[in-house]
Amino acid sequence: MAHKRVLVICGDFMEDAEVMVPIQALQAYGVFVDAVSPGKKAGDFCRTSVHQNSGHQNFYERLGHNFKLNATFDEIDANCYDGLLMPGGRAPEYLCNNPSVVELVTKFAIAGKPIASVCHAGLTLAAAGVAEGRKCTGFPTIRPVLIAAGAHWIEPDEALKRTVVDGNLITAVAYPGNPEFIRHFVKALGGKITGSSSKRILFLCGDFVEDYEVTVPFQSLKALGCLVDAVCPNKKAGDFCLTAIHDFEGDQSYSLKPGYDFPLTAKFDEVSASSYDALVVPGGRSAEYLALEESVLNLIRHFMECNKPIAAISQGPQILAAADVLKGKKCTAYPEAKLNVTIAGATWLEPDPIDLCFTDGNLVTGAAWPGHPDFISKLMSLLGIQVTF
Repeated sequence: MAHKRVLVICGDFMEDAEVMVPIQALQAYGVFVDAVSPGKKAGDFCRTSVHQNSGHQNFYERLGHNFKLNATFDEIDANCYDGLLMPGGRAPEYLCNNPSVVELVTKFAIAGKPIASVCHAGLTLAAAGVAEGRKCTGFPTIRPVLIAAGAHWIEPDEALKRTVVDGNLITAVAYPGNPEFIRHFVKALGGKITGSSSKRILFLCGDFVEDYEVTVPFQSLKALGCLVDAVCPNKKAGDFCLTAIHDFEGDQSYSLKPGYDFPLTAKFDEVSASSYDALVVPGGRSAEYLALEESVLNLIRHFMECNKPIAAISQGPQILAAADVLKGKKCTAYPEAKLNVTIAGATWLEPDPIDLCFTDGNLVTGAAWPGHPDFISKLMSLLGIQVTF
């Protein structure tokens, strides 16, 4: 069966989590994704934004990851794609005034192909006349424009997780609702998810965990219908872990920027490891001190002794090394963690290119967030989860 192809319309200062999470989730499920931006070509970058509640009347903004485009806007043919994805953030404020963008969205609408719009991307729906007579939602501040454009506005929920489906049009409020948003888009593309409904997956988190490396796998697995929990020592459900954005900007090591606040769903001391089918260990600076926590190391040992899948990425394998579970294993990690891994008795697998991931028995390892599609896909295989189109 032919692979599905999705086009993503990007722009500078689009919402970081609303572009990368859906893209890497779709890629992990086997969908081909092209990301374009008017006036830019394949290999160029778009800057992204991190928007969060500030406790004031509007959200605040910080710089997110630099997002690399893989196609050229002027060369694309809408007929070659099965669906359209439009992230939010501030980019739609100017994209909705670009005639080429409006024309492109109109082509997808006329063809009846799935269009997935989140947050402020509804502005482009309004500009293209796509929202008229349709039920839709979005970030609360775009309500006046959508109503003026003739849409049947569905009020966002307080948690900003609502997704509304009206025929081929899928709209969502904001990135907290990514799992449901992605799941509906996959269904609209003709996807069928199997093997996920009974799967329970635990994420091991800590302050300054890498932003993408916790959020992308977490929301991608939730989109599949898995029950996913995130815990952190000395924190409880409803608390947050601060995240860090690790970016590759031409220096000898990655740069560090503050990311989103990541919400925890369970209390570390109350979770029963035996009730979970797999463990995910993201990277980031959190690994340095989580490796010192004996309770964390015991959790790692439980999953390894029970031969349950463990997926660790970037600095995450440092914790596995401290737990002494890597002897005889073949694995990778972020290159700066090579010493930890090899001293622990593992055979080092070179991550060249940086998106390479590997499976050795029940262990999946990756070097960094560019490898998420393969990382998530390999974990899905170990869990028996499939997405077919």
